[in-house]
Amino acid sequence: MSTQINRQHLKSLRAIEEQRFLDLHKKSAAAFEDSKKVMHEGVPMSWMAKWPGSHPVFVKEAKGARFTDLDGHTYVDFCLGDTGSMTGHSPDATVAAIRERVGKGITAMLPTQDAAIVSQLLKDRFGLPLWQFTVSATDANRHVIRYSRMITGRSKIIVIDRCYHGSVDETFATLDDAGFTVKREGNIGAPVDLDVTTRVVEFNDLAAMEKALAHGDVAAILMEPAMTNIGIVLPHDGYLQGVQELAKKYGTYLIIDETHTISVGPGGMTKALGLTPDFLTIGKALAAGIPTGTFGMTQAIADAIKKMVELEIIDLGGIGGTLAGNALSLAAMKATLTDVL
Repeated sequence: MSTQINRQHLKSLRAIEEQRFLDLHKKSAAAFEDSKKVMHEGVPMSWMAKWPGSHPVFVKEAKGARFTDLDGHTYVDFCLGDTGSMTGHSPDATVAAIRERVGKGITAMLPTQDAAIVSQLLKDRFGLPLWQFTVSATDANRHVIRYSRMITGRSKIIVIDRCYHGSVDETFATLDDAGFTVKREGNIGAPVDLDVTTRVVEFNDLAAMEKALAHGDVAAILMEPAMTNIGIVLPHDGYLQGVQELAKKYGTYLIIDETHTISVGPGGMTKALGLTPDFLTIGKALAAGIPTGTFGMTQAIADAIKKMVELEIIDLGGIGGTLAGNALSLAAMKATLTDVL
């Protein structure tokens, strides 16, 4: 009996399954055809076009760990919006808070009392005393990189090879076979060569981390406490504590991105492992899917920012945004942090 794979047979089986998919998802197929007339790739955001069949399924409704498509099929959702709905879709407490807030004003670019309540909840979970809000974890990462460069007077950041921190230009870098920093495959319109802004090191390699820091030009290390975008890669015992010590030794800020690793527990891996980062960033699930992000900082960093930043022109400095810290997202965060997550 032949041990070779019959590729023609596989092709035939695939064709059968593709046709079955089309037969079962006619309403989604029709919606996709209509969408292609007015949206690039037929979807509102390009990632949604990455679908193994001829079109994505279109969602009618979602609740808890399930969603239902236009054709009436219900799915157990293991993706949960790429963790944006890590809390489960539309948790009751968050939905109630959103409904109440919507009728009282969505955004005014002025604070509500919810902001201080949420900040206290975050302080209690993660230990950092002072917080600011953004519209995504991407923005939170961008802002703390800017602050790190400003305070240290240094230009470079360190990231982990094959990391993911949102659409932050400096993070779409990797190591080539010779160990040099280059842009990652798929990096669209990189503004500069990535070795100008970034050094890349492998996860769990303290020697490589120290070598990258020893140049004395690194403003910040941006990292997840466990890698989550290439499967799960856990830190070796003592690795994160070693990174903390190296950051202090070389006068570099440590930024911990807990956007995915909040799944470990209420205070993420930062709390679980007793980490003491200079900045902490997080987004996605904090408001159960309502767009939001936040970053915490030490008192020393806050004091440096206050001393160095002219408040009158802060809106020209690449920090903040018109919808950042809006009333709706803060109401959603308060409910989610209090009753759900």
